[in-house]
Amino acid sequence: MIKNIVFDMGRVLVDYEGDKVCRMFIEDEAERRAVTASVFESQEWLFLDMGLMTEEEALKRMQARLETDHAKEMAALCFNHWHEYNMQPRKDMGDLVKELKNQGYGIYLCSNASVRILSCYQIIPGIDQFDGILFSAEVKCIKPQKEMYLHLFERFHLKPEECFFIDDLPMNIEGGRACGMDGYCFADGDVDRLREFLSHLNEGQSLT
Repeated sequence: MIKNIVFDMGRVLVDYEGDKVCRMFIEDEAERRAVTASVFESQEWLFLDMGLMTEEEALKRMQARLETDHAKEMAALCFNHWHEYNMQPRKDMGDLVKELKNQGYGIYLCSNASVRILSCYQIIPGIDQFDGILFSAEVKCIKPQKEMYLHLFERFHLKPEECFFIDDLPMNIEGGRACGMDGYCFADGDVDRLREFLSHLNEGQSLT
C-alpha cells in the first residue's frame, strides 16, 4: 500500500525557466546566450546541486569563461538573483498536495537543488503540508544516484514500497524504482492526468 507521496520540485511543484533571469537583465542576445551557458548550463551548477562547491567559487569559475567585464557583471547579477525569477509556483500542484494530505498521505520533497533553496523554499506551493524535505546539496549526491533515495528513506524513516515518487525526468523515476519506490513521470505537466492516476493508487484499500 502506498502511504507517502514524494514530489520533485522543479517543473513539478514549480515551473522553472533556467534563462528567465538572464532575459530580465540582459538585452544583447549573444551576451545573454553566453551568460546562460556559462552559469545555468555549467558543470559548476551541477556541483552546486551536489553541495560540492561554494557559490563564491562557482561564480568565479563561471565568470572566467566570459570574455567581457560587462558579461561577467551580468553573470554575477543573474546568479545572485536567479531564485527570484526562474521559479514560479504552480497553484494547481499546491491544491493537489493539500488534497493528498487530506486523504491521509505523508507528503515529502526530494529535489536536486543547491543550498540557496534552503533560504527560499517557502515558494513551494503547499509547503506547509510537507512532512519532510530533502535537497541534494544537503547530502552531496543527486538523483538518480541511489544514495539520494536512500537518504530520503533513512532520514524520514520511510519504506520504499510505501512511497510513490513524482518527477519530471524518466531517469529519476527509474532511479527510485531501482531502490524499491515506484513513480510517475510528470513530463507533460498535466495535473489533471496526474490526479486521476493517483486516485487509483490504493483502490479498494484504506490509508487509515
